[in-house]
Amino acid sequence: DHVIIQAEFYLNPEQSGEFMFDFDGDEIFHVDIEKKETVWRLPEFGHFASFEVQGALANMAVNKANLDIMIKRSNHTPNTN
Repeated sequence: DHVIIQAEFYLNPEQSGEFMFDFDGDEIFHVDIEKKETVWRLPEFGHFASFEVQGALANMAVNKANLDIMIKRSNHTPNTN
């Protein structure tokens, strides 16, 4: 059996996140959110497959919106350090 994983998360207040694909424990690619580009672990992967960065950026926007909603609905008090 093989396992493919799509992992994504968004951090607040850092305003950063991660979007990546993994196959059997090896990263296939991740998306550089700031540069808005797909980064293939091995450049050869890009010859056999493609990934539209806009899809990852759209997912990150949804993640940010969902996180903002959850923070507003919870009893969240910002850290004062």
